Amino acid sequence: MKARITIATAALAVLMMSIGTLALADSCGSGTHSHEMQKDAKSAMHHAHEGLPNIVETAVAAGSFETLVTAVKAAELADVLSSPGPFTVFAPTDEAFAALPEGTLAALLEDQDALTKVLTYHVVPGALMATHVVKSEKLASVQGEKIDVMAGDHVMIDQAKVVQADIKASNGVIHVIDSVILPPSMR
Repeated sequence: MKARITIATAALAVLMMSIGTLALADSCGSGTHSHEMQKDAKSAMHHAHEGLPNIVETAVAAGSFETLVTAVKAAELADVLSSPGPFTVFAPTDEAFAALPEGTLAALLEDQDALTKVLTYHVVPGALMATHVVKSEKLASVQGEKIDVMAGDHVMIDQAKVVQADIKASNGVIHVIDSVILPPSMR
């Protein structure tokens, strides 16, 4: 069982890096200069975020994402989210997890497949700052399903409100949301 989980985690890491590269390639355009533009974009992000803690370290240090960190560790995604990325994470606070219907969090923590689906739905490949997020109507999550984005008086990610944006990490960016979002296939 442990070997299956490790293989699944490794496969997820490769998928996330591949999706991130494709997303970066798409945002840089195609043509003969695309590869160089990708390298320049990754290098610029690396230098801009150099010296910062990674996404997992940032979440741990904040102190308001203890449940998220516990869930990430339970799903064995901590190493993936500590890798170079880059990633955009829509991070629910501890209060957001506490607002889930009774028993939901416990059930997710016992079902690693479901937990992984929920957590990877909160992750988008690439480092998308708020100015890029609000220009999108949908974002492709690492989980595979699309996340709705609505910008108005508040920025909404599915049914969650962004309460703090653009927390930079060495391997991406975190946007804090006020509720846990579920993939459409799990609603």
